[in-house]
Amino acid sequence: MNRQAGSPGAAVLFLLPFAAAFLVFFVGPTFFGLGMSFFDWEMLSGLPPRWVGGGNYLEALQDARFHRSLLVTGLFVFITVPLNLFASLGLAAGVSALPKRQGVYRSLIYLPVLLNITVASLLWRWFYNTKFGLFNKLLQPWGLELPWLTDPALALPSISLMTVWWTSGVSFLILLTAFQQVSPSLYEAAEIDGATGWQKFRFVSLPQIMPVVGFCLLLEVLSSFKVFGQPFLMTGGGPEGATRVAMQYIYETGFSFFRMGYASALSWISFLLIFCVTLLHRIGSGRGGAGK
Repeated sequence: MNRQAGSPGAAVLFLLPFAAAFLVFFVGPTFFGLGMSFFDWEMLSGLPPRWVGGGNYLEALQDARFHRSLLVTGLFVFITVPLNLFASLGLAAGVSALPKRQGVYRSLIYLPVLLNITVASLLWRWFYNTKFGLFNKLLQPWGLELPWLTDPALALPSISLMTVWWTSGVSFLILLTAFQQVSPSLYEAAEIDGATGWQKFRFVSLPQIMPVVGFCLLLEVLSSFKVFGQPFLMTGGGPEGATRVAMQYIYETGFSFFRMGYASALSWISFLLIFCVTLLHRIGSGRGGAGK
């Protein structure tokens, strides 16, 4: 039986729905938002959008509340990313060293990732409840009762801890796969030289998986920069704005104050900041690879 290659027209027809969806739901809104960032449009005023050029971007440079939301976001990244990376790396190293039942531990560690953000946030809000929460119940024997989500100094670290529990399973799986790809002969050679478990991890495993660690680091930084759901659902941005991150401030600007043009400008500023972080990582990775 002769086989005929599929026609290019059939391939185009097959890809057309996906291309149309990409244009409608990604490319279109992206350029619409970029264009809107140059207009002053208060959606409920009934007035048409008014061209302001770079006025929205100049306003953002002077907006103290936006600056504070960026600072809160940066602090969240600074707390969450190292905790997440160390937790993922430690769990992956521990599970990869187990002689059996790796699948059970892998499933248990990854399980929180499967939870909806609303479920995970409300669950931990109950854990943090001052009167009835699990954590303060555990602290009762020592006479402690911490205001986890109502103290400005504790609220953001508390949300970071919840985020580590909820998301570390992703990097854990990636790193576990990397550990399993390390050649057993390297470990055997280290054992012959009398290396301890810690020395094998430090001098054999870690150098082999460093590119994957760098990838996980970038993934976690980008994810943390875009945080929105956890602080919005757990504290609403409080107390005293201590957990109001940039994405929440943009959301409130657009959908509470209905300043869609200004919200679009803030979104693009945030996008450019994230893009710069990604670019710096790529440049650093390239230099690291060239130096080897």
